[in-house]
Amino acid sequence: MNRDLNQKVFVAGHGGMVGSAIVRKLKAIGYSNIITASRAELNLLDQQAVQQFFTSQQIDQVYLAAAKVGGIHANNVYPAEFIYENLMIEANIIHASHQSDVQKLLFLGSSCIYPKHAEQPMREEALLTGVLEPTNEPYAIAKIAGIKMCESYNRQYDRDYRSVMPTNLYGPHDNYHPENSHVIPALLRRFHEAVQRGDEEVVIWGSGKPMREFLHVDDMASASVHVMELDEKAYRANTQPMLSHINVGTGTDCTIRELAETIASVSKFTGRLTFDVTKPDGTPRKLMEVSRLKALGWEASISLSEGLSDTYQWYENNVVGVRSK
Repeated sequence: MNRDLNQKVFVAGHGGMVGSAIVRKLKAIGYSNIITASRAELNLLDQQAVQQFFTSQQIDQVYLAAAKVGGIHANNVYPAEFIYENLMIEANIIHASHQSDVQKLLFLGSSCIYPKHAEQPMREEALLTGVLEPTNEPYAIAKIAGIKMCESYNRQYDRDYRSVMPTNLYGPHDNYHPENSHVIPALLRRFHEAVQRGDEEVVIWGSGKPMREFLHVDDMASASVHVMELDEKAYRANTQPMLSHINVGTGTDCTIRELAETIASVSKFTGRLTFDVTKPDGTPRKLMEVSRLKALGWEASISLSEGLSDTYQWYENNVVGVRSK
């Protein structure tokens, strides 16, 4: 394991769900030189500003957790923003890292990089073997580009830029907009508000049949730091020159109906669940094959029921100030 607690570590996207969890994890380990920058302080879409920031900070490591994210609705309505902003953010940070001689970088992608009908569970080798899910294709293409950027800088300049592909994430500091967010925060808010109003029904998008895998963000932060700190020899022994990304997940999934029923129980909602089949389901199933990460010494430790309970409690305690746009 490669750990120097005095190194300057930049966490891009520290205000988001994943970035904030990585900061918490790094602080818990004992890193004392964690660098962050708010949107007001640094516009990651501005190439010159990003380059100047890297030049002035003399950064040693980068966790690239900054991204524009959202659920099916947001991806459908704002495809241009999703591809443009994500491409610009990753291109600016990866290139500035190289130009500033940052040797170690971890890029955080997404399970949506895999084809819509990829064999389940999805292996890293499935990348670029089929057609993507249309509802989030622009976002997926941007994330694939990020993987290939890391691979390209490694090949041409012998950098150590790594990529991890998380399954569906949830936890504190998520976006809880009822339409633009991912399924868990959207449902947590919907059920919470239904309980507050005394509603007898909660409507869920889709048929409830698609199967999804969910990973608590604290587990994702733990996996990210684990992969970043692996000795280069150990990391490369479990990857390939043209297959540098590693899946991060639990290796288990559930139906959206089962998820909704669990959230109903956690929120103490006693009414009926109605599934709106006029809304899109998205990919039929998304389950990550995570044997490569297990071989590198890491696996998830937070169960879905435990994670949902903790996340719902966080939401209740922070409902006034949560992100909802």
